[in-house]
Amino acid sequence: MAKAADVVRLLLGSTALCFSLLGARTASASKAVTAHLAAKWPETPLLLEASEFMAEESNEKFWQFLETVQELAIYKRTESAYSHYNLILKKAGQFLDNLHINLLKFAFSIRAYSPTIQMFQQIAADEPPPDGCDAFVVIHKKHTCKINELKKLLKKATSRPRPYLFKDDHKFPTNKENLPVTILYAEIGTRAFSKFHKVLSDKAQNGEILYVLRHYIQKPVSQKMYLSGYGVELAIKSTEYKALDDTQVKTVTNTTVEGEIETNEVQGFLFQKLKERYSDLRDNLTAFQKYLIESNKEMTPLKVWELQDLSFQAASQIMSTPIYDAVKLMKDISQNFPIKARSLTRIAVNQLMREEIQENQKMYEKVKNDNMLTVDNVKSVLLNLFPDANIWDILGIHSKYDNDRKEGASFYKMTGLGPLPQALYNGEPFKLEELNTEELETSVLRRMMDATINLQKEVFMGTLNDRTNVIDFLMEKNNVVPRLNPLILHTKWQYLNLISTSVTADVEDFSTFFFLDSQDKSAVIAENMYYLTQEEDDVISSVTLWIIADFDKPSGRKLLFNALKFMKTSVHSRLGVIYNPTSKINEENTAISRGVLAAFLTQKNSFLRNFLRKLATEETATAIYSGEKIKTFLTEGMDKNAFEKKYNTVGVNIFQTHQLFCQDVLKLRPGERGIVSNGKFLGPLDENFYTEDFYFLEKITFTNLVEKIKGIVENMEISSKNMSDFVMKADALLSSLPERASRHDTTFLREDHSIITINPEENDMFFDVIAIVDPLTREAQKMAQLLIVLGKIINMKLKLFMNCRDKLSEAPLKSFYRFVLEPELVLVANGITGPVATFLDIPEAPLLTLNMITPEGWLVETVHSNCDLDNIYLKDIERTVTAEYELEYLLLEGSCFDTMTEQPPRGLQFTLGTKNKPVVVDTIVMANLGYFQLKANPGAWILKLREGKSEDIYQIVGHEGTDSQPDQGDVIVVINSFKSKILEVQVQKKPDKIKEDILTDKEEKKKGIWDSIKSFTRSLHKEKDKKEADVLNIFSVASGHLYERFLRIMMLSVLRNTKTPVKFWFLKNYLSPTFKEVIPPMAEEYGFQYELVQYKWPSWLHQQTEKQRIIWGYKILFLDVLFPLAVDKIIFVDADQIVRHDLKELRDFDLGGAPYGYTPFCDSRTEMDGYRFWKKGYWASHLLRRKYHISALYVVDLKKFRRIAAGDRLRGQYQALSQDPNSLSNLDQDLPNNMIYQVAIKSLPQDWLWCETWCDDDSKQRAKTIDLCNNPKTKEPKLEAAARIVPEWVEYDTEIRQLLDHLENKKKNAILTHDEL
Repeated sequence: MAKAADVVRLLLGSTALCFSLLGARTASASKAVTAHLAAKWPETPLLLEASEFMAEESNEKFWQFLETVQELAIYKRTESAYSHYNLILKKAGQFLDNLHINLLKFAFSIRAYSPTIQMFQQIAADEPPPDGCDAFVVIHKKHTCKINELKKLLKKATSRPRPYLFKDDHKFPTNKENLPVTILYAEIGTRAFSKFHKVLSDKAQNGEILYVLRHYIQKPVSQKMYLSGYGVELAIKSTEYKALDDTQVKTVTNTTVEGEIETNEVQGFLFQKLKERYSDLRDNLTAFQKYLIESNKEMTPLKVWELQDLSFQAASQIMSTPIYDAVKLMKDISQNFPIKARSLTRIAVNQLMREEIQENQKMYEKVKNDNMLTVDNVKSVLLNLFPDANIWDILGIHSKYDNDRKEGASFYKMTGLGPLPQALYNGEPFKLEELNTEELETSVLRRMMDATINLQKEVFMGTLNDRTNVIDFLMEKNNVVPRLNPLILHTKWQYLNLISTSVTADVEDFSTFFFLDSQDKSAVIAENMYYLTQEEDDVISSVTLWIIADFDKPSGRKLLFNALKFMKTSVHSRLGVIYNPTSKINEENTAISRGVLAAFLTQKNSFLRNFLRKLATEETATAIYSGEKIKTFLTEGMDKNAFEKKYNTVGVNIFQTHQLFCQDVLKLRPGERGIVSNGKFLGPLDENFYTEDFYFLEKITFTNLVEKIKGIVENMEISSKNMSDFVMKADALLSSLPERASRHDTTFLREDHSIITINPEENDMFFDVIAIVDPLTREAQKMAQLLIVLGKIINMKLKLFMNCRDKLSEAPLKSFYRFVLEPELVLVANGITGPVATFLDIPEAPLLTLNMITPEGWLVETVHSNCDLDNIYLKDIERTVTAEYELEYLLLEGSCFDTMTEQPPRGLQFTLGTKNKPVVVDTIVMANLGYFQLKANPGAWILKLREGKSEDIYQIVGHEGTDSQPDQGDVIVVINSFKSKILEVQVQKKPDKIKEDILTDKEEKKKGIWDSIKSFTRSLHKEKDKKEADVLNIFSVASGHLYERFLRIMMLSVLRNTKTPVKFWFLKNYLSPTFKEVIPPMAEEYGFQYELVQYKWPSWLHQQTEKQRIIWGYKILFLDVLFPLAVDKIIFVDADQIVRHDLKELRDFDLGGAPYGYTPFCDSRTEMDGYRFWKKGYWASHLLRRKYHISALYVVDLKKFRRIAAGDRLRGQYQALSQDPNSLSNLDQDLPNNMIYQVAIKSLPQDWLWCETWCDDDSKQRAKTIDLCNNPKTKEPKLEAAARIVPEWVEYDTEIRQLLDHLENKKKNAILTHDEL
């Protein structure tokens, strides 16, 4: 050990001179970039979030948890955040197992239930709350925050309108719904809540009220709530053209990033361990660590031949590391690829790994390419896995694995359809001559018409109406296969959780059973159930049936008899019984039921079946009720003594337990019948439930899922009863989960060299996780952190398959990346720290841009930064770059169709608001998929047609995905999670408006049809809902401080050259906080209007990943939906343009029927001919001597644009072309030029746009606008070009700079005055 220490000291001593020569910079703290994202609403209490987690488990758990934490919030004032957090977890632990506690911690970490709390807060605000009340009650529109007023408000409550209750409202458990609704708005855990809750829960238990609780926080905390679950990238920008603003000064900040350097292992040295072992050398070790890191930041471009094997080289390095460090290494390589690439080129590829990966890929690729799984595919897999097997034993006609095909053949044989092929329409077979490609479509259409005529007859006769379930109606037809029981097919199942939390109770211990919740009641019934099974004791029953009935009634005995008949031939099922008495339990009215129960408790197999069949007959029942002893019906072979003893001693408790279970859990009334099949309850049943229905129910239950569970269970060393119990409980649990995506078994031909396997902890439940990823992709950047977090939440068996690509020709990743996700909240001594993306040890030389990669449906904006986030140059920045974003909106998306035309109603507008503020935001429906989007936040919203032509012509006739019934007046939409909300809305023209159209203006003068239509986005200034008369509408986009500087100058040049009022429209998505702060005073200074428009790139439209290309897309793809219908024309002006003429002339220019006008590229500067790409190749042949137009300036006739569906056509063409990464290199320009034959372009006079790159000097004097085009020949920076080419540019720049300085001084003086106060 001493020798090792000497070696370390010698090593560090020899490098001391090297460090001193490197200077202080190397040893100084590393520069960092940090980004975090906050919600728009304030932080919500963790106690309330925990209650929502409980509510998702069950309504019972929610109310039990509330009882436990009634005044828990009071302790928060005296405890640390850390202590309060742990106290909440301790209270929750009374109801949750370890796995669910971990899930609760994770839910806290991602603030999963905060939107639900905020949703209730918004609902409360809409009431609104009475002044000064910590908690308040609303009883049928009457409010109070005094307990002694409840009686008065309840007195005539039912005479007032009943309040609307939401799906997620928390209703106190009660058997009655038709009671006065009492809604408590309160913060659980407070004294105000506790006082109200005690009174209201008592009244609810006494059947006086329906008690509903909604969260309400009277005084929300001021601190922000930071979110996670998103990605942040630092992308490396091209520096071909300089994009830095020279007015920027070096950013100096005292912000530091706490903690050690992110990667403790550097070039083989484990610095954390070294510092622990040699604490006296800590400073030297830190200096050496930073030296190695700096030397490791080499980012020289790789040669093409060095790129080819990078993916396999990364996989080789990951596979060679210790298993439990492999995922961390994948995270480091993928998230920091730009500085890892060079070192990866020196890794030797494991050839065995390469061969194995390629073999596995070939198998899956073959299936993918053929788009079907062939016999050859299956054979190849089987022969690789089982080389000694006889393939025909498996795939041959006598295979024991051929059940599904045999069932199909059996059904076909039973139908007697005749020679194959066959096809059926509603059970009616096609003729053989109709089964060809020419005739089939006609035959189908003819049958559809025939079916329609028959259905019309039924409607006319009154046998088919709006209240009729059409599926059930068809099922009752004579030509339908019998016994497809509608009750089984169409009833919504109730799922029972049969897994006990921790309670153990006997079925005869009624006093304990009474106090259990639904889950534990179900678990006790399951644990104490006795079954009629198959003859062999070791058979696993995959389907467990419980029949619920009063067996002392004919209907109950009939159900039992049919079940027994079914059990005689069933091979998959076992049968248990639950007693649901019709009347009060006594000896006389339980004679048969006691016999049934005693038989189950004492007899087995055929003896039990035969005796039960006797008891189920009406003959036996009549005899017993006539006084005959039950023992006279005992059959040969039964254990008669055991039966008689049990029959005479069965206590009332077991019957009471069964009765309470039926009443509390199954919600059955006395004597009603039902069936539970693997924990899925169906009931109440009608009289007609036959033996064939049991077969049908068994078939539905015995799914692929059950077969898979059975396959797993068969390998367990437990008894057959326990195996059957396991199958039942697992199926009940898994079937209750929402169906998200289909599950697939993933198998690999070989797993020796390309798959990392991390085994779970033994003797505990585990999750089987298979991850397939190329280690050098965006998916790997995200997946690595996800797997690390997942491993801390659940016990998992992980298989990570390296799905590498070979022959790479370009760098697979061009950015640094962080995925912000942690398994639980990060707790420190003084509270909880918010999640943050931190980039350490980033090279200082490249120019970087910071991008947020958020989930679908999140609209995020920058609210603070200490530098230009579009152009981060770390060499010019001291210490830490900070960026703070805000989740401004959660997107509400949907599709809308006219039910008459089955087409989207183009131009239709929706509004979203509340009862007190009916219009908060509005939107326009696209023709593409009928798509629309609305900006919302957590809350309950009302969706309406916009007042005006939309409401005049159309009416909403149906909707899905909303939170209100289709026949309800208002369409209510609840936003209560971070997930996207997607709606489907059906509309229909009013009978007297069939021939009218929203986008036609033939009656404009007569009716003023545009008068009532307002903006798609909310204006920042209050404006009347009227058509904007003589206003110049100018649209522009900008990103980064340099282009925002250009944008301000462009605006000033527009204003100086017109007397017409101007309204600027800016794309909000990429504007900096500085620009958004400056624009209001600038508008006041220069007298213009402005509006910030915003649109989320739809998820169905091919996504761009580079910020510049995204901005180009926004310039052209959403013109029809970005602006209100009231805007007739819009002029787009590039930010780096200087206007020298009145743009009113361009607005009024005759476009000759075209929807938009562009200026063609100049041809006059001949020395640039070599750069005119549109003069040759594809563009020359496509345009056929037509002009190629520049996208720096264009005017759009929005009315014409919408009328001819130009936006929809452009998006359709974009969707097709953008799949090829080599197409649309200049997206905003190439797309309209490529569509010139579908969407005409009016060529504007050349004078409207002059740029030095393409136009000669002589034409400059006629220029109406000057654009600072990039020059591909000289690469001259734009700032230098602007000052040289446009003399007035400097004057404009100076004027605006003075205004900004004035505003900055004004702001500083205000801060100083505030501080003095």
